[in-house]
Amino acid sequence: AMKTVGKFSRRQKSASYSVAYIIMPEKVAIIGSGNWGSAIARIIGVNCARHEDYETTVEMWVFEEQVDGKNLTEIINTTHENVKYLPGVKLPVNVHAEPNLEKAVTGATLLVFVLPHQFLPRTVPNMKNAYAPNARGISLIKGIEFEDNKPMLISDLIKKAMGGMDISVLMGANVANEVAQDQFCESTVGTRDMANGPVWQKLFNYDTFLVNVVNDVPGVELCGALKNVVAIGAGFCDGLGFGGNTKAAIIRIGLAEMQLFCNTFYSGVQSATFFESCGVADLITTCFGGRNRKCAEA
Repeated sequence: AMKTVGKFSRRQKSASYSVAYIIMPEKVAIIGSGNWGSAIARIIGVNCARHEDYETTVEMWVFEEQVDGKNLTEIINTTHENVKYLPGVKLPVNVHAEPNLEKAVTGATLLVFVLPHQFLPRTVPNMKNAYAPNARGISLIKGIEFEDNKPMLISDLIKKAMGGMDISVLMGANVANEVAQDQFCESTVGTRDMANGPVWQKLFNYDTFLVNVVNDVPGVELCGALKNVVAIGAGFCDGLGFGGNTKAAIIRIGLAEMQLFCNTFYSGVQSATFFESCGVADLITTCFGGRNRKCAEA
């Protein structure tokens, strides 16, 4: 007769182990720790602590800097505050600041990219493929590159650099300091594979951060970049002393031109995407309070 271990036979026990292995929790690594990176780390940390689908500890790669003679990672790990980029806001204790990128991504199944896009080429090689073989990524980077006089999505640059990894995007009307203060907002996940939608939605969705998923990466991502151009126009409008009517016209025409740009260079962009948070909402908040508007007004 088969020897039993506890109330399971050895065969049953090994079967239960294999099931447990299949449903291993996701391991999250955040690549970047600036203003937006730290704000989103608060939400990711809370969600990883409360949902069993994710490992509790979240590694956040921090480019090591000295602040008042101390390492920034040491300050974050002892005070749970990014005193340089998000002062006055506490990070969850399960978010661990790690200066070594390879160490930060070791075994990670979910990679959250939230660093200035110009740092990507020198950052990616330092991961040394230490992440899990089935890892998926998401880009929170707002911007656009050009190759052969055509627009190049940041998510495509990451995908290429990561050997074809599936890369989704998260964009929306998400001014970092407001998100960090738990002021209500919405955000949009754009994904090419809707099967990946739930894992990203659950990672980011929070009481004050409502996430919707759409099957449209280029539409979501380009909205996040192009709205900055329209915001410069809104800033000129403010600087010249024009009122709300003129600014509303700039926003409306700008949104139509964003849609035209997206459809000119990419197929499969959904018109509904422009009515998501990543579209009209992000455009409005940037035209009323964003850096590009303020810069143009001055």
